[in-house]
Amino acid sequence: MEKILIVEDDELLNDGLCYHLQKNGYNPVPAYTLEQARNLIDTEKMEKAKTAEKTWALFLLDIHFPDGDGLRFAKELRQKSAAPIIFLTAQDMDEDMIRGFEAGADDYITKPFNIKILMQRVQAVLKRYQISLEKASQVSISSAPAFATTASTASVSSTGTSAELPSPSVSFGDLEVNFETMTAKKHGVPLLLTPTEWKLLVIFCRHPGQILTRQLLLERLWDQDGNFVDEHTLTINISRLRKKIEDGSDTYIKTVYGMGYQWMVTAH
Repeated sequence: MEKILIVEDDELLNDGLCYHLQKNGYNPVPAYTLEQARNLIDTEKMEKAKTAEKTWALFLLDIHFPDGDGLRFAKELRQKSAAPIIFLTAQDMDEDMIRGFEAGADDYITKPFNIKILMQRVQAVLKRYQISLEKASQVSISSAPAFATTASTASVSSTGTSAELPSPSVSFGDLEVNFETMTAKKHGVPLLLTPTEWKLLVIFCRHPGQILTRQLLLERLWDQDGNFVDEHTLTINISRLRKKIEDGSDTYIKTVYGMGYQWMVTAH
């Protein structure tokens, strides 16, 4: 069963969520404080190192806690896990939702909510995540579709004229990318990338110097599965990727205003 961590300080609500998730075939684990959630995650990490048991599949997270802020905690989670995050909160302003997505959320549900609708959204998020994992495992330099450059702007090409990266592992300054193991390191430190961030990284690495339009990126990432995501979501994913791979001395992804994005370095 897929293990779901519920981080909610309202004990009655938390218990109710556990009941309904278990009834729908999931394995819910309650946490009533952020400290308790951290302890559960750290314990799970140690247990996973000893066994092949699957770790967290999803996090359900409130925002306000007596011992901290759920938004900051979500950013912590993104450094430890690529599993989806769904916020459950009474904060229903557009600005609140934007902050939630920028913190790493995959969905944002405002209270009060219909439990049946919540179960459907949990199922949908988990399904998308599983599809992303499967697609990420298939992404490689040889299989990724190429983009041809026309008037300095990339477009889909059936023949493919993009730069070749013959080695399964390449370096871009202090950034190392291994396409066989689907891993990336910065200054020798492994980076935790979500499936979408990994797919974006592979596409950029394959097309250095080319301008990739936002529409082409959206089509490459989602349209072939029928999962349409707006441009704001693409912006958030690219922003997350930038924060993980860039620092003060390295700039990899350039925004070409009105056109798209450009990978600014070449492999060596």
